[in-house]
Amino acid sequence: MMPDTSTDALRLLKLRKSPKIFDIVAPGPNTAEIDEMLTIASRVPDHGKLAPWRFVVFEGAGRDRAGAVIAEVFQKDVPEADADRVNIERTRLSRAPLVVAVVSKAAPHVKIPEWEQLLSGAAACTLLVLAANALGYVATWLTEWYAYDVRVRTALGLAADERIVGFVHIGTLARPQEDRPRPALADIVTRF
Repeated sequence: MMPDTSTDALRLLKLRKSPKIFDIVAPGPNTAEIDEMLTIASRVPDHGKLAPWRFVVFEGAGRDRAGAVIAEVFQKDVPEADADRVNIERTRLSRAPLVVAVVSKAAPHVKIPEWEQLLSGAAACTLLVLAANALGYVATWLTEWYAYDVRVRTALGLAADERIVGFVHIGTLARPQEDRPRPALADIVTRF
């Protein structure tokens, strides 16, 4: 008899939450687990089979190299920033053991609107977060100023027409997290 995995899946969906970035610590996933998460994340609705997204994995020293890029751009824009403030920017992608950028490659198409392509990238972020949690890790999906800065995107290897849907920070939970208030269904559901 097959085990009932629906209960586990529903429990995961009901209890998943995004921890604070400073509460995500090592250990992070290994290479096989990362590949499994990315495989799951790529199984999103994708009208036209365009795969209008891709993944950039930041781990190990790659997180520090990316952080140097972020800090350099920040210093150009805020030259009066002190060393502590610059260090905050430098460590943006090294707080968790693994960060995955989900990059949208949405582009004009004869049949598939760009909006649908972008939403497919957002769905990839969601599945990546769920896959991390299903493997026993935690994940937080963030976009901050550097996700929108063309200089940072270019330095991270994005093409001019690519955008960052989100940076998904993945690791182990350092301490229990309180849940945030969730909206009541009566406030968010309309029946037609």
